[in-house]
Amino acid sequence: MSWLFFMDESGHDHKQCPYEVRGGVALHAGKLWGFVQAMQRLELQAFGCQLSQFGNEIKGSTLLDRKRFKFAGQRELMTNMDRQKNARSFLEKSHRNQSPSGEEFAAYGQACVFMAQGIFQVINDHDGIIFAAIVPNITRKSEELRYEEYLRKDHVFLLERYFYMLEAKQEFGLLVMDEIEKKEDRKLSKRIEKYYTSTSKGQYRAAWVVPSPFFVSSDMTYAVQAADVCIYAINWGYRLPRMEQPARTEIDSNFSQWLKKLQYKGTTEDGKHPAYGIVYIPDLFISRA
Repeated sequence: MSWLFFMDESGHDHKQCPYEVRGGVALHAGKLWGFVQAMQRLELQAFGCQLSQFGNEIKGSTLLDRKRFKFAGQRELMTNMDRQKNARSFLEKSHRNQSPSGEEFAAYGQACVFMAQGIFQVINDHDGIIFAAIVPNITRKSEELRYEEYLRKDHVFLLERYFYMLEAKQEFGLLVMDEIEKKEDRKLSKRIEKYYTSTSKGQYRAAWVVPSPFFVSSDMTYAVQAADVCIYAINWGYRLPRMEQPARTEIDSNFSQWLKKLQYKGTTEDGKHPAYGIVYIPDLFISRA
């Protein structure tokens, strides 16, 4: 059997997020269908409907936006039935360009937080493993980096950690990425394939990782949506040494412990040093100290 690493990114537009984060969730193929079914049940339990009915999808920037926590706190915690009824009404009215009531705003906020919290429980229940590489949101170009086909260091670190896990388990792994734009997706695919065919480490690690990634539409792939929520939570709420940007308290308090628990924990290839699934890279263009 094999693993699938569902990948997404956060903060790459350099607008509001404090960092660039790339990564996601690895799931065993044998657990994937159960994971999808659990996500569907969770979505119905949170909102009383599927978000796709209203042209929406599960995204970290939606579920964990500051306004959602503000909405959620405007009323006492609702029962499941009341939250579902009012959250669905919020979505229906918003879809018709009507103004929801205060109670409906609160229910939608509580549903978003409920959904985000539940996603981490679903990942845990299906033995999912989180990997992420974090870099500053303003990355400088190196004059020495002359060729666009080079794979960025954050991607290399992700693939390295994923390989460590696969080698330890003696199982094969696939890469499944959120499609963005065909031209850019094609460039990334070529960089990944070049890494696995033109570098000694890449060639060695291709023994367990299929070098050619698959690109899927996030609005049709629950696992990519879950990955999006995870890396958004990392961007805004999870901090490692040397990460200077402040975390949002509400995300830190709700999700940091989950991220610590679910990230990959293993060792380097020589077995001498610990290796973790979430890694901070202060500079993309200098060697590791």
